[in-house]
Amino acid sequence: MNSLRRRLIILLVASIIGVVGLATTVAIKVLGGPSPELIMGPVARQVQFMVQLVPGHVPGTGDAPLTVRDSPADGLEDRKHTRVLNDILRRDGLDLHAIVSHKPGSPGMVASVALPDMRWLIVDVPDFDPPRDVWLVLAGWITLIALGATAVSVYFTSVLVRPLEMLEAAVSKIGSDGLLAQLPEEGSAEVRATAHALNQLSSRLRAAMESRMRLVAAAGHDLRTPMTRMRLRAEFLDEERDKWLHDLDELDRIADSAIRLVREEVNQDAVEPLDLEKMVRDIEAEMVSLGHAVSIGPLDKVSVRAGALGLRRALRNLIVNAATHGKACTIALAATDRRAVLTISDNGPGIPPDLINKAFEPFFRVDPGRQQFIPGAGLGLAIAKEIIERYGGTVTLENRRGGGLAQTVVFKAV
Repeated sequence: MNSLRRRLIILLVASIIGVVGLATTVAIKVLGGPSPELIMGPVARQVQFMVQLVPGHVPGTGDAPLTVRDSPADGLEDRKHTRVLNDILRRDGLDLHAIVSHKPGSPGMVASVALPDMRWLIVDVPDFDPPRDVWLVLAGWITLIALGATAVSVYFTSVLVRPLEMLEAAVSKIGSDGLLAQLPEEGSAEVRATAHALNQLSSRLRAAMESRMRLVAAAGHDLRTPMTRMRLRAEFLDEERDKWLHDLDELDRIADSAIRLVREEVNQDAVEPLDLEKMVRDIEAEMVSLGHAVSIGPLDKVSVRAGALGLRRALRNLIVNAATHGKACTIALAATDRRAVLTISDNGPGIPPDLINKAFEPFFRVDPGRQQFIPGAGLGLAIAKEIIERYGGTVTLENRRGGGLAQTVVFKAV
């Protein structure tokens, strides 16, 4: 019942069936036949005349086509019509007693009038009730209206909620760059207006993103010229020369990392099935050759869909982060529930719980004083997260119970 579509359908169907039900009630009242007073009035007049024609009651009428029996007609007595008929007969001054009963096995009623000679005059009562099959027709009519109302409600509800569905579809297709997919501006006026507004929003977001990326790239690029001049001047310094060069190296790394982060958002390689187990082994061999303490744990054979260069860069950043800050790390890969789960566990001090959610922010450092004992600009995790989420994966950090940090990457297996 939480769905707007379902609630609208139920509202429309209930409204239409309610109106039809009211009209049907009126129709039943009309089709139900006249009241007993209207039926029994003419019958009383007919009885009055027919009693006078009973053989022996009026001379010369012995051959009249009348039905006279020694007992009342068979069938179940209708008390209401019997009472009404007797009241009319008494009101007309006839000292007669009548019994109205339903004909057994056939529609209609019959009136049995007691005669003075202990016989009964049988008089047919006109059948003003609607035909018996009219109720089947009425039931079919109501069923047809209910089905038609449901179909019409479903269609018009779909039309009404189409802008909302378009909005939901557009939001669900937001890419890793935070931009909306272009929507076709066609359909009803409301749908076109919604699509146009979403496309305008997407254009503005794209312009803002591109402006931000140009700003970061330009800043990183422009920093290199003054840093180069400062490096040349530092060569002529005798005192604190190493400190100057160390600070310049840090600025250079920050500029390069910022430019790489922008490039990751702009340059996206083709998505294809990749053998994740083979990629992990290749990266481990590369890290070992560079002197990092990296080891391999259990590795399952599993493939994922991603860009080869981007995913390799992201995993390298995570492994380098674990090997440098965590002293040493172990890589494990498991295939469970159609998912590829890569875990990188290190032996370092971990991250304080109140800071672990900020670890993926650009230029994040655990040390609030931003003292740098290990080279790096603090963008490795941010770049890795950007790449992994672009390909539909997730990356999380968790402190291990026995000490150290566990980086977990999850992809949908193919």
